[in-house]
Amino acid sequence: MAPPLIQLQDIHLRFGATPLLDGADLAVAPGDRLCLVGRNGSGKSTLLRIAAGLIEPDSGSVFVQPGATVRYLPQEPDFSGFSTALAYVEAGLGPGDEAYRARYLLEQLGLTGEEDPARLSGGEARRAALARVLAPEPDVLLLDEPTNHLDLPAIEWLESELKGLRSALVVISHDRRFLQTLSRATVWIDRGATRRLDQGFSAFEGWRDQVLEQEETDRHKLDRKIVAELDWLRYGVTARRKRNVRRLGQLHSLRRDRSEERRGPGAVKITVTEADASGKLVIEAKAISKSFDGTPVVRDFSTRILRGDRIGIVGPNGAGKTTLLKMLIGDLAPDGGTVRIGANLEIAALDQKRTALDPETTLRAALTGGGGDTLMVGGQPKHVMGYLKDFLFTPDQANSPLRVLSGGERARLMLARALALPSNLLVLDEPTNDLDLETLDLLQEMVADYPGTVLLVSHDRDFLDRTVSSVIAAEGDGRFSEFAGGYSDMVSQRGRGVEAKSRPDAARPDAARGGEKAAAPADRAEKKRRLSFHEKHALQTLPKQMDGLRAEARKLEAAMADPTLYARDPARFEAASKALAKIQADLEVAEEEWLRLEILREEVEG
Repeated sequence: MAPPLIQLQDIHLRFGATPLLDGADLAVAPGDRLCLVGRNGSGKSTLLRIAAGLIEPDSGSVFVQPGATVRYLPQEPDFSGFSTALAYVEAGLGPGDEAYRARYLLEQLGLTGEEDPARLSGGEARRAALARVLAPEPDVLLLDEPTNHLDLPAIEWLESELKGLRSALVVISHDRRFLQTLSRATVWIDRGATRRLDQGFSAFEGWRDQVLEQEETDRHKLDRKIVAELDWLRYGVTARRKRNVRRLGQLHSLRRDRSEERRGPGAVKITVTEADASGKLVIEAKAISKSFDGTPVVRDFSTRILRGDRIGIVGPNGAGKTTLLKMLIGDLAPDGGTVRIGANLEIAALDQKRTALDPETTLRAALTGGGGDTLMVGGQPKHVMGYLKDFLFTPDQANSPLRVLSGGERARLMLARALALPSNLLVLDEPTNDLDLETLDLLQEMVADYPGTVLLVSHDRDFLDRTVSSVIAAEGDGRFSEFAGGYSDMVSQRGRGVEAKSRPDAARPDAARGGEKAAAPADRAEKKRRLSFHEKHALQTLPKQMDGLRAEARKLEAAMADPTLYARDPARFEAASKALAKIQADLEVAEEEWLRLEILREEVEG
């Protein structure tokens, strides 16, 4: 086995009285593909910075193989002192590195290199920082949230680039699909310690659940042993006192172990405050368009959104996704076309830029509006401390200003604010930014169980596959098309994923060639206007299924109409009543799905 390029052993680090890392280990060998996972605040970024030599631990050993080149991608790159993006990237090259790679990688990532670093957007800054660490082709790449602020084309390009590198990788990311694609081993930071699984992220969650279940079993065994020892202490210690001193010491040791035990982290408790149901029609847009400075951002787009729909909007950065979203919910007037908003809509929105947060406001005031200690959640008053605890905030943080929060904590607070508002239309613009994987799991469940309608803008492919019922995709030049299913379904129907936004001069050569290239957009339009196999099958089988459910319902209703049934056989009457309620619920679901597919079929054929 090759010697490690980086070896961290028994790393301890405290911030104040709380241990952040408590005996953590990390070994990186040539060719490794490691993902580093754990809750926000568990110490992932800190451990990566120790590996990069940017932080000294309180104790433990740090070894980096002499001569090995290590490059670290921080979440917040520092551009101070550089006049252009190219100068920033070239500064990361070492002796003997190929200078051309700096400009090549910038061009691949959609930058010219002449940009002023002080004026870069979040996505552009992330691209420049990636070019800087990739250009030298180092022995070890330490990447902290490399996909943050990147759009789907850039994420998929980065996956391909990293697959082709010989560098060993250590990656922190909340993007499940990205981790599944790249990782071959997983290091889990939990309560300050690390555990390693020599399999990729795909196997991690099942393994983690087994570990936590075993811990819970061991904890119950320890509790039972303490009870037994206490019973002995009360009734058996008076005799043979000297011979039992050691056993008494063991009891004290058990108690100490129990009190000092660092339990597994709590879970975020996401509760949505429901408003009254909206009308059946939530939003209807007809031929809406929007331009800025003569450039079309949305062109001639139409859609009908019904109650209960979950709509994902995807596309490269700058394609007009947020503009389209704002027009659909009535925050921005279209230049042409009409938007009809349904009756009784109550909207709760999560802004991707977190602009609603005043950095000097406290957490308590941000949730309560500055007055009182309670807020309404799910139609019931709830104390702000309890609600903060549901989102993993401590009582000590309640009066802290928001400027001290990490990116993940700010994301959780914005979720808490949005979900406390009564709503039947949930608008989420990049909700997955900075969230840890456990919070993402719960957010997915919440979206799936939400009784209203959801509009979602996201670059997270796995999140889209798990949550949305249809996808609106940017086609370029301000045009959008709608596809049934999640992101993967869109790719199969469309024949490709989200593509990078083309530059103004990139379209001219293909247009000039004509022939095969010129015909491609028409071919794509023909391909995307088809029902999938599953949709066609559902349209054929749902009517028979609904007829069968109606027949069963009629039989049960006839049986329950017997006035003597309840007196003769109460258990049978109750069973029939429950069965009828379930059949009626299944029938309603089938009817809703058939109606959705029938509308889609009419749109495709018409």
